[in-house]
Amino acid sequence: MAQLKYSNKINKIRSFALILIFGGILLMYVGLLFKQKEWVMIIFFILGLLAIFLSLIVYLWIGTLSLRAIPIICPSCEKPTKMLGRVDACMHCKQPLTLDQDLEGKEFDEKYNKRSYAKSKEQNT
Repeated sequence: MAQLKYSNKINKIRSFALILIFGGILLMYVGLLFKQKEWVMIIFFILGLLAIFLSLIVYLWIGTLSLRAIPIICPSCEKPTKMLGRVDACMHCKQPLTLDQDLEGKEFDEKYNKRSYAKSKEQNT
């Protein structure tokens, strides 16, 4: 079983949204250090709230993507996972996964999910 440094796309986006939440809270705490200069404190509070609202948007977006993702059972760990695109990795064991029979047995690469690769493949056939 080939272990990847690559992680599942859904988990990557969720991690980004979580970092935005913690970053927003951290910005608001930094704003508390500037109680004497109210305008600086307000700027940090607004930036923190913007980061938190942006994370809300990202969570809503990934939720809609997750609903459209294809649920499959990983052949390695036999746990349910979701797959976005032509190639993805298992959420649990990071096993490379594909539903495209042309890509079975090939080295795992994210370029298979790009539209430019799909267009070049169509032109070759």
